[in-house]
Amino acid sequence: MRRGELDAALRDSDEAYHRYYGKSTEWAWRFRVLKAHTLVLRGSTRAAIDLLGENLPSSLATSDIAVRQKLVMGLAHEFSQQFDVAEQDFAAAEQLAASFQPALLGDVAQAQGILKSDQNKYEEAESAFRKALAIARQQNQPFLQAWALGSLGLVAMRRARYDEAIDWFEAALKLSKRLGAQSSVAKTLGNMAWSYRELGDFENALTYYKQAEDASARAGLNKDQVYWLTGISNVYYEQHDYEHAEEVLVQALDLARHQDDKRTLVEFLNDLAEIALETGQTESAEKYYSEAAQIEQAGLDQSGLVESLLVRGRIDQNRRAYAQAEESFLRVAGEPRAEASQKWEAQARLGRVYAYEARYAQAEREFRHSIGTIEGVRSSVQAEDLRLSFLSGAITFYSDYIDFLISRHRPEDALQVAELSRSRTLAEGLAAAPKTLQFPLRDFQPRQIAQRTKSILLFYWLGQKKSYVWVITPTKVKCATLPGATEIDPLAKSYREAVLSGRDVLEGANSDGEKLYTLLIEPAKRLIPRGSRVILLPDGSLYGLNFETLLVPGPKPHFWIEDVTLTTASSLTLLSAGRNSSAGINSIGRSAGARQARGIHQRYVDAAFDTEHRDPAGAFRDGNLLLVGDATQAAAEFPVLRQARAEMAQVGRYFPESRRAVLAGPQATPSKFLASAPEHFAYLHFVTHGSASRAHPLDSAVILSPDGDSFKLYARDIVKHPLSAYLVTISACSGSGTRAYSGEGLVGLSWAFLRAGAHNVIAALWEVSDASTPQLMDRLYGELSRGQDPASALRTAKLSLLKSDSVFKKPFYWAPFQLYAGS
Repeated sequence: MRRGELDAALRDSDEAYHRYYGKSTEWAWRFRVLKAHTLVLRGSTRAAIDLLGENLPSSLATSDIAVRQKLVMGLAHEFSQQFDVAEQDFAAAEQLAASFQPALLGDVAQAQGILKSDQNKYEEAESAFRKALAIARQQNQPFLQAWALGSLGLVAMRRARYDEAIDWFEAALKLSKRLGAQSSVAKTLGNMAWSYRELGDFENALTYYKQAEDASARAGLNKDQVYWLTGISNVYYEQHDYEHAEEVLVQALDLARHQDDKRTLVEFLNDLAEIALETGQTESAEKYYSEAAQIEQAGLDQSGLVESLLVRGRIDQNRRAYAQAEESFLRVAGEPRAEASQKWEAQARLGRVYAYEARYAQAEREFRHSIGTIEGVRSSVQAEDLRLSFLSGAITFYSDYIDFLISRHRPEDALQVAELSRSRTLAEGLAAAPKTLQFPLRDFQPRQIAQRTKSILLFYWLGQKKSYVWVITPTKVKCATLPGATEIDPLAKSYREAVLSGRDVLEGANSDGEKLYTLLIEPAKRLIPRGSRVILLPDGSLYGLNFETLLVPGPKPHFWIEDVTLTTASSLTLLSAGRNSSAGINSIGRSAGARQARGIHQRYVDAAFDTEHRDPAGAFRDGNLLLVGDATQAAAEFPVLRQARAEMAQVGRYFPESRRAVLAGPQATPSKFLASAPEHFAYLHFVTHGSASRAHPLDSAVILSPDGDSFKLYARDIVKHPLSAYLVTISACSGSGTRAYSGEGLVGLSWAFLRAGAHNVIAALWEVSDASTPQLMDRLYGELSRGQDPASALRTAKLSLLKSDSVFKKPFYWAPFQLYAGS
């Protein structure tokens, strides 16, 4: 039973119970209690209560069996939502244990914690679980220790302290696996999945939910299996994959109906109602809601009341019964038991209701409350990699506020709300923004950024049904409405795949490339004269799209790179910090060598951003280079790059020996790079393989030579070593990363170098060619040495391949590299 082998536990306990029945009162009762406990864990609480309803004989009244009987009865009543009866059971168990069986006080504390947690009395629950953990450690009870660790994670999760919860869960999972405690493993995996989902990390959430569902099925934990299926459906729902979400729930609904666990059944019904609402099936939503409400009104389950109120409000909102919808959402917003995510949803939906009723001041107040609630929870997340994904689950409520402001003809205010979500983790790490922001933003002057950089800024926001682009020039901010992500995402994916396949998309007049240009650029075309410098701030699927490859349809079809010079940026906040390099200086302040280099690095920033006084050639002449690559093969999947040595030689020749440091071959190890004082260099250039981790982007790595068991320079290590480089070039595959987070964009090696303080980073969106890349890099540094800024130099290098008569003219060869602007 402790290991979660519940089928075997039920079989053996039942057999032993009948074997000893009438022969040994003590042993018959021991197996009777074990059988009942197993039934509770399987979700058969009614059968467990019936089995233990008989009074114990007086000879066992003060035995450990008496304590365990009360504990199992309490758990059965607790799982059946009979909290008052459960509390009486646990009080009786505690009194017996304190007087006669002190070794069971830890089990009693654990059970009391479960009850307090399900009553939303989280401080009391945490206290009980900490008591259970202390007793378990003192008495060397590893199974109880694993349960207590997992329970502390559950309490932290329910209090919206998700990164703390994951730490508890990881400790519980490690111990549970060592003990072979499958039930604890399954529960912990599922709760980790929930925490990742709340942080917006849907990929990890889906992975852990599926592992939890599989582990529960193998352990015979039918109740838990159904619950984790709910989680899988919820992840699909939040990814707007409503077909798969409904498919999973319908498949599992029959399982839920045949169990005593009304809580999960109510959750299933509410989830099906929400899917129906998203797909326009209001009548189906009403049907599911009514069944859930009947269960709640019968007093069989109260835990889903808050979610049911949200569903009720949405149904009334769809039917334009705004007074009833308002009442439901107000109750949720003011409900102490509501989770943070339910509160910010209720506040945003209340804002919509008020907007429909033309109560605009009240609508704006509720939208601001919603954003404020989200900001408050996000600021409590300490772990940087968890903050990265946090907004994924809440970004839709920023969209609600943006839609409202656009409808009120306030495009610049809407831009501010969009900026609130952008690159927050990156900006915080560079001290360019505080951890909590409020609308309106202070010193928000996008037109000054455009004027200073002599650029046109294109700031994109992708909503599911409606998207926007703000075109920012030195004199105006114009907002245009675009189709929703449901239309843009498939086009971006299809066109990217066409480019990656090596096709000549220009010669073939790829319709997706032309349509993307029409949708994304055409609305801004009049404000972008040929020859303009353009800074892109993408969103969603657009992070993985190289806009230079978009096909301008006429009069003669051509790639957009022939018309403009492009740079990609993360946020307006970071662009604004670029002029005085305050973020970079703050980030490198911990290094004495970097502090000495501030003056010269300020010239590099001036060269990039100050178009009136820049001297790029002088900045290049003063700059020094750290060249890393031509690594020794460390693993079969990373073969030696045949052209690496040639590329390093070509890049190195632009810097005299006195301003050049080289780590090549066996010397190109992660430890030697970190020990080489990279903060002293203006230029860092890597000629290596790269790996991009989609599940854990900060595990993306530059592949270097083996140094013991280590050969990867991880993104998470890069961010810990402050830089002040003017330009970092990652001449490696997928240096930009493969996973985009809501607000943060692509997170991988380029993000890590920007986070460390680099001012500009050149990195690849996909696999790069070992044949064409040396030629492109040679031209890039040649143009830099002649005084071009990085964006212009990279464009010139790309055009040299595009205009060639070789196979390199295809965008697969010249388009992977993008320039990312930092602070």
